This record gives sequence, C-alpha cells and structure tokens, in this order.
Amino acid sequence: MSFDLTNKRIWVAGHNGMVGSALVRHLAKFPCSTITVERSELDLLDQKQTEAWVKNNQPDAIIVAAAKVGGILANKTEPAAFLYNNLVISSNVIHAAHLANVDHLLYLGSSCIYPKDAQTPIDDNQLLTGPLEPTNQWYAIAKIAGVKMVEAYRHQYGRNYISAIPTNLYGPNDNFDLKASHVLPALINKAHLAKTRSSPKLTIWGTGKPKREFLHVDDCASALIHVLKNYDSDAPINIGTGTDISIRELAVLVCECIGFTGELEND
Repeated sequence: MSFDLTNKRIWVAGHNGMVGSALVRHLAKFPCSTITVERSELDLLDQKQTEAWVKNNQPDAIIVAAAKVGGILANKTEPAAFLYNNLVISSNVIHAAHLANVDHLLYLGSSCIYPKDAQTPIDDNQLLTGPLEPTNQWYAIAKIAGVKMVEAYRHQYGRNYISAIPTNLYGPNDNFDLKASHVLPALINKAHLAKTRSSPKLTIWGTGKPKREFLHVDDCASALIHVLKNYDSDAPINIGTGTDISIRELAVLVCECIGFTGELEND
C-alpha cells in the first residue's frame, strides 16, 4: 500500500546534513510540509526532549537522517562516541515516534552494516552473517541496532516503520575535513591542496584496490522519498547504482577533474 504525501507533515531529523538537506530540497516538490528543528532547539541525545518535541509537533512521518558520521580516521579515534551517539539517536527518535503514535518512519542505515567479507552484490540476507569491518564496527553496530529496532516495532506494535541502506554518498553539504570525511570528499580536498601547493605527489590511504559504490545524494533523496511512499517490509532495502569503482580509479578521476598532474602514491 502506498503512503500519500499530500498534506502530510514530514519531519526530517538531521536536516542540516548532506542527506537531510537533500531530502528537504526534494520534498519541496511534493504537496507536503517539511518539519525541521535546529540542534540548538532539540538535542536528540536527550530522551525526554525528543519525546516531548515529537508529541507536541505530531508529524505524520519521520525520516531519520540524523547521525554522527565520519570516515575511517574518525571512527578509529572516537569509537565510543560513534557507538553511543548513534545508538541513542536511533533509540530516542524511534521510541518517541511510537509513543506519539506516528505510524510512518523511515530509518537510514549504512552499507557498512554488512559483513566485511559479504559477497557482492550485497543483499539484505547477508546482514549479521559475518564479522564487521573493524575500522567502522562501532558505527555499524549502532546502525544495525537501529535497523533491528525498526523491525521490532513493526512486529510488536504493527508500525509502518522501514529502513533503507544507502551506499556511499557524495554531493552538496558533504564533509571535506581530512580527519573526519569519507573517501570521496577527502580525495577531492587532497587533490585540491596538492594542486594549489604544486605538490609532486598525492598519497592515497591503503592499496587503492578496494572497490566502492558511490551515489549522488540527490539521487539518494529521490529514492528515499519513493521508498517512504511505496515500501512496506521489515527487511531493509538497499539503495545504490549497482556499479562500483576502485579507490585508485576514483583518485585518478578526481585528479583529472581538479587538474592535479602529479604522482599518486599508496600508503
């Protein structure tokens, strides 16, 4: 059964982030109202605040795009923060939605929730079938808990709560901080700095051989709205392009776009 967005109030939790801001842009094309709230007004780590806000604002649906996110280095240096913050955000928003009788919720997971050695193409049946990638296991565990909370609230309370697993995203409002960003914005920043400094080399972490699938955040937002309107299952749904590229190939492409002509070296 489809969920008609006409005259509905949709709360985008995490509207200032890359995915959240894209959702706000794309929801503006539909005959619905988008609800947002600044972090200074609502701390999603505070259970009572979150429950009160949802109860007082009564959204018809919630898209949970709020999360503490970062790349390999950030996950490695702040494991407790990645685990705690994401567990609490997921728990508070999902439970608050239930208490306020909000019957539609879309939770955003991450492709890192799948096992490190998952076979490709990855389908949802591979969830919890093997060890996680150690470098971001803390974030992954929190996101798995969120996916399972959605499933649990569906089973126990009959809620139309669903989860989607986007692949690696890029686009407007991405994070280009070299210490906290994901691979694509990090490579863009590195190539830009290497070009402006006339550096002879640009260093890529690792061997460059691992492959990743990338999706523009606007395409992701369109897919998420389609999922919110039409998907109804306790299994998470993957969102991606179906094609991948090696990190080395990605670095070459980025350097070509930016105009860096120096050497690429692997670390």
